[in-house]
Amino acid sequence: MNFTRWSARLPGTQRRAAARTDTTVSPDRRGESRSETSVPAARVEQLTDEPPPVPAVDDLPVRDVLDRVPALVALVHGPDHRIAYVNDAYTAAFGVPPLGERAREALPDLAELGLFPLLDQVQRSHKPRTLKSRKAPDGRSYTFTCTPVSDGGGCGVLVFATDVTDHAEAAERLRASERGQRETAVTLQRSLLPQKLEEPDDLRIAATYHPGGTEAAVGGDWYDVITLGGGRTALVIGDVMGRGVRAAAVMGQLRTAVRAYARLDLPPHEILQLLDGLAAEIDANQIATCVYAIHDPNEGRLVYASAGHLPILVRDEKGTVHRADEPTGPPLGTGGWVHASGSIALTPGSTAVLYTDGLVERRNQDLDEGIEALERALAGARGTPQVICDRLVRSAGVTPEHDDDVAVLVLQHPARTGPEHDLFRNAALELLGGVEAAPRARAFASGVLTSWRFPTELHDLGVLAASELVANSLQHGTPPMRLRLRRTDRRLIIEVTDGDDHLPRRRRAEPGDESGRGIAIVATIASGWGSRHTPGGGKAVWCEFALPRP
Repeated sequence: MNFTRWSARLPGTQRRAAARTDTTVSPDRRGESRSETSVPAARVEQLTDEPPPVPAVDDLPVRDVLDRVPALVALVHGPDHRIAYVNDAYTAAFGVPPLGERAREALPDLAELGLFPLLDQVQRSHKPRTLKSRKAPDGRSYTFTCTPVSDGGGCGVLVFATDVTDHAEAAERLRASERGQRETAVTLQRSLLPQKLEEPDDLRIAATYHPGGTEAAVGGDWYDVITLGGGRTALVIGDVMGRGVRAAAVMGQLRTAVRAYARLDLPPHEILQLLDGLAAEIDANQIATCVYAIHDPNEGRLVYASAGHLPILVRDEKGTVHRADEPTGPPLGTGGWVHASGSIALTPGSTAVLYTDGLVERRNQDLDEGIEALERALAGARGTPQVICDRLVRSAGVTPEHDDDVAVLVLQHPARTGPEHDLFRNAALELLGGVEAAPRARAFASGVLTSWRFPTELHDLGVLAASELVANSLQHGTPPMRLRLRRTDRRLIIEVTDGDDHLPRRRRAEPGDESGRGIAIVATIASGWGSRHTPGGGKAVWCEFALPRP
């Protein structure tokens, strides 16, 4: 206990104060030298009589001190905690309790604060205990310290309560501010994620996002699904390092850039190369991991590139889980690295999972152990992509109090049978060039579209588009050439590949021009068209027609 504030009442202190008062310089002697007019306080004390010794702590009137302490003090005795003493501050806060009564009945305020179990612990253990920042019925907050007191005949407990209302209110304001900031970050994060996933013809996709718990600010995890046309689909998942609004804002910029770059229909490693430079421009101190993958139903593979991200997991139609480990480059924003693309089979009946580290990383286990646990969970998960997504999150133990945010993207390439299988067809023709190539292509396209029982108008438009694309390839491309027709339950896709790298572009043909109208015709009659470089060299030019809904 600190008795400093009571030191002014002690005799020695009063005498020293009187000595200093007696030696004050009079006004009529201010001009004289200091050595002639005054004696330093230390000298005065030395010249006066020796003061009486200061009383020891044992000699102080303890009750008088406790009565004047601003903190709340109460003393209880015995196993039933009978009231022996309360000070003035206590009675001012909770009223005057009857002395000698049991505290449980006489001090209901302490019961509401849950203090009596603490008193029992202090009596049993003979060790002090503290109960921090409990709000009393009067609206004030107190921190209670209970100390055992022995009087020879029994054991009592001295209850010392400090008013911490200002600290508690400041802490609550801080928590409210943190909650507000977190809610802002979560709202921003969710608004930057896709509100509705695009639905490719050949894939079934589901995704989920879980922000970190209340003690952790939201991070920069994101995912996206982008239909590229021609039946191909881009799938993206990434994680911006850091937390809070800044990480969410950087994530939004990267996601927007990915969608813009995806329209260029570049290979995955070239997309990551562009993102790497952009990430460094956005914030040189901010890095992000990312996986960009493209699914082509004609190839039955998932072509991907990874910038420091976790490996894609694929469960094949037999139930075996495969891990796509290589190639993996450094995170985005580090620069100086040439990314490379890899591939993994994604045949009908397969399921692939893209995820962020919050799903598999734990403080008490190695990262590889978390990935292996996810592999086991994926091997046993069945059902729709959304069901699998939820099961993987539950198996990883993700709760609202999870210390990191989690993003999961699940895609299935369903194995179709029966009537649904008839809605997905493929047909291809190898073209060697020459004058007979265009008539062969028209005849082939007409026969295929007739066998697929397309209506006359769509049949004629498909034959015209195939003819124009083949003619364009014959004039500007090089062998080998290939015409491919593909139908899904939603669209007809016509694609021509050749060995030339030059991508066609739509232009306005002048009246005297003998060429330049083929792509313009295709762009006019089709729902969409595009071109891209093929992995082995050359290009592919495609167009698609939306099928009428049944």
